[in-house]
Order: sequence, then C-alpha cells, then structure tokens
Amino acid sequence: MHELVHRRFHIESYGCTYNHADTQKLITIATRQGCVQVLPDEAEVIIINSCTVVAATERTMLRRLRAFQDKEVIITGCMPVVQKELILEMFPRTRILMPDEIYASHPWKGVMLSPAVGVMQVGPGCMGACTYCITRAARGRMKSIPVKTIVTEIERLARAGAAEVQLTGQDLSAYGMDCGTDLAVLLEAIGECVADVRVRVGMMNPATVLPILDRLVDAFRSEKIFSFAHLPVQAGSDSVLQDMNRGYSAAEYCMIVDAFRRAIPDIRISTDFIVGFPTETDADFEATLSLLRTACPTKVNITRFSVREGTPAAKFRDLPDRVKKDRSRALTVAAAAISDRHNEALIGKEFDVVVTEQKKTGSVIARSPGYENIVIQQELPLGFRCRVMITRHHRHYLIGRPL
Repeated sequence: MHELVHRRFHIESYGCTYNHADTQKLITIATRQGCVQVLPDEAEVIIINSCTVVAATERTMLRRLRAFQDKEVIITGCMPVVQKELILEMFPRTRILMPDEIYASHPWKGVMLSPAVGVMQVGPGCMGACTYCITRAARGRMKSIPVKTIVTEIERLARAGAAEVQLTGQDLSAYGMDCGTDLAVLLEAIGECVADVRVRVGMMNPATVLPILDRLVDAFRSEKIFSFAHLPVQAGSDSVLQDMNRGYSAAEYCMIVDAFRRAIPDIRISTDFIVGFPTETDADFEATLSLLRTACPTKVNITRFSVREGTPAAKFRDLPDRVKKDRSRALTVAAAAISDRHNEALIGKEFDVVVTEQKKTGSVIARSPGYENIVIQQELPLGFRCRVMITRHHRHYLIGRPL
C-alpha cells in the first residue's frame, strides 16, 4: 500500500457488492495514509477495482485501463488474480494489488456503503466448481469469518447509522462449510443480536442450500432478516444444470422455493439465468421458460453465456450470438410479465418500511420487509421508519405514500 501515501487518487469500482465493499476499504486505507480522493483529471494515481465475470465486463476493464495509460494505475479485484499476464502484457506499467493486501491493511470486516447501508463480507470464496465460472478461480475456496465477528461487526455498523446491512459473499449458503458451522447458525445469531437493523442475505447456491434447508428457512423468519431470497437457478434443464456442474436438479430448485414460500408466504424470490450455454438445446430452453413460470421469481437477472478462458465450459463449442439474443429476449419478456403482475397486486397494500437511500432531491428510497424498492416522493431522513401504502408501480420499483 506504499503507493497510496499522500497522493491524489481516483477510484472506479465494478462488479458485485463484495467488490464495492473492498472499494470502501481501499478508500479508508488511502485516506488514513494522507491521500485525497479527487476527479480523474486531478488524480496522480487511478485505482480500478475490477470484475471479469463475463467477457463484456472484461472488455470494459481493458477499455478503462486504456483510457488511463498516461496515469499511474493500480488494478485490484478479480481480474488481476486470474488474468495478471493479460493485464501486464497489454499494460506493463500497471501496478497489481491483490485483494488479500486490502484485507491485511483494513481494521474492520464490515464497511458503510452509504450513510444508512452497511456491507458485511462473510468471507471470500465458494465450495462449488461451476464449469462456466471464472470467479471461483479468483476467490478460491470458502474462507468463513467467525459468527461472533460478523455479529459484532453488524452491531458496530448499526451504531454507525446503518439501517440495512447486506451480507455478501460468492455463495452465502456455503458459509461455514470450511469451519464446522453454517448460514442458518449465523442468521440465528444475527436474529438475536442487539442491533436495530435489517439484514439482506446475498446470493445462495441451491446446491449448498439443500443440506440446511429446513433450518435456513426457520432462520429467515426473524424480523431482522429481509424476506428476500436470492437463489440463482441458471437453467431449467437438468442436462444443462449437469453440464454446468450446479449440483441440483430443476425439481430440487422448485422444492427449495416452495419451502421458503410455505414458511414465509410473502417472501420475495430473486433468481439468475444464463441463456445460451453451449449445450443448451431448444428443448432445454423451453424447460427454462417452464421453470420460470412455475417458480415465479419477482426479480430476475439474465446473462448471455460468454466463454471464460481456463474454465471447463470453454472447451464446448459456443452457440451463435443470435440464438443467445433470441433466448434472452424471450426470457426477459416472460420475467417482466411475472414482475408486473406481482407489482400490480401490491397496489393498495401497506408495508412497514425503512428509508435507506436518497438519489434525487425531493424523494427517498425505502425497503419493505420483502426488500421491494419503494420510492417515497418526500424528503425523509435516512434510517426513518414509517408505514406506507403502495399507490403505483413501475417494473423495477414501487411508489409509496406515507400513512
């Protein structure tokens, strides 16, 4: 970290919540070492916290490195871990900063992303071996932070003003598999902590949910846990799921969703799909559409498959781009219809919410117990709690009126 002493720096952050938390840690470290955060034109050093999850993101990273060739540049995040040679071949003057160097220099495990939102990293890595994933190579095997440390950090973030804390990791439901505990135990401990805060649980791989399903569902009942489960299915075809090495079947995925909904009827389910995996046939894609309509997730992320060098899936023959685009459009239309029906049914409903963000003057963003994004067209303080009635909806957010 010796390059970040009494310097003017600019930082750009890409990728997942885990990465953005690392960015906040870097800002804290640099500031404590006498650095000042400035605009790019004023900076002596540029820091890029990179992501390389898909090919399009990799191209963005390379464009940003090219844009700052006349500056001193430090790159961190996933890309230098798995593509160090590519970076140094194209940009030999670039300084590599490995994520572990950040953790060694930062005193806290949790950080504030904004005045009312904190992030708690449960530990890097995962226990899976998905054939398409390059992040696994970047972050390695799961290295869980102790339960007591996480709870203590959440309480500290609450004292610092966090009304919401986001638990983040590459696979939340793999938490503890490396050290004899599990996510259900962690959530139970969070539910009993003294922090006046709500916790959003991040992405959970269905394969690592299955062994702890009953206890995990029970732990989600806590009022401190948002009723929001991010369960990426990736495909609805068992043959594609097997080729992806996901570790579960489509029927098991639907069983997990049903278990959450039986216990918590209003829980909001989020999922991810990869369309155009090399072995995906037309029939496989129809199975994916069928699963979407059966599970009815109300938040859906869709990614077109892209080859990541060094992964097992890179050995397959890639599908034509037009096939990926057509399937992506069809899945997007079907997912949007589910989301619109869900939002329409919420008009007139009342929720107890907490204000977590302000993006525009004259309005704020609040979160419902199901982690719905609710815009309140009034100036309210961050952390403010109130009851709202839903009056209108858009596809990606609701409009609420305080009661």
